[in-house]
Amino acid sequence: MKMNWAVLGLTHIAAIAVGFAAGIYALPILIAPPAPSEGDIQAMSSQSVYSAQFTRELTGSDAFHWGEGKVSLGNDYITFMGELAPGPDYKLYLSPQFVETEAEFEHIKSSMLRIGDVKTFENFIVKVDSGTDLAAFNTVVVWCETFGEFITAAKYR
Repeated sequence: MKMNWAVLGLTHIAAIAVGFAAGIYALPILIAPPAPSEGDIQAMSSQSVYSAQFTRELTGSDAFHWGEGKVSLGNDYITFMGELAPGPDYKLYLSPQFVETEAEFEHIKSSMLRIGDVKTFENFIVKVDSGTDLAAFNTVVVWCETFGEFITAAKYR
């Protein structure tokens, strides 16, 4: 009889853990605002100064942390047409050197410039503050601030 209660308790704990993990994964998807349209992205990226590709083949990317698509950098906006793995609290950074792992990101984070929040997982538009010198950097990075997870990066010059 004790064994049945132990098995029952363990299965309930496992079910709660799986539900909690699924909630953490699904919540950002459920509360994400509508993604900008391809037309909006094309209009804003037409004034871009640089462009690059996010790819899944980076050392720090995995099945749950990746980005794939074209990122365009302009003096007013950074736009992205493609997909990011869903997750919470994504931030967009400019880096003075290419990084592709969490350790590399953490090592030079103090020399990076945080541009803003990424709130959608299919296409995004992030406003660039006036006076931002894109030429002072060479890489754009998406980073999950809450969990300290590298998502993706692309070298644009």
